[in-house]
Amino acid sequence: MFEIWETSGPTRLISDAGSLATALDKVDTMCRLRHDQAVAHVGDTRANGYEFEIRDPAGQSLARLTYTPDTTRPYRTVVTEELLTGRP
Repeated sequence: MFEIWETSGPTRLISDAGSLATALDKVDTMCRLRHDQAVAHVGDTRANGYEFEIRDPAGQSLARLTYTPDTTRPYRTVVTEELLTGRP
């Protein structure tokens, strides 16, 4: 089991996931949501970006991502094939 946390501002648990691939997908979904909110000027838009963290079952950080929406462009996924497979 993996946990996805948003660590920018007050730290909060976003979701959990049964696999690392699912956790990465959920982080990507959160980044897309933050991008859409920024484009629509809705919600808390952070100039310094949003920080996400994936933690393992013991609560140790496995991965961190800082995402800053670029509202001048369409959303592009933050998850690459290399992250999913471990191969370039």
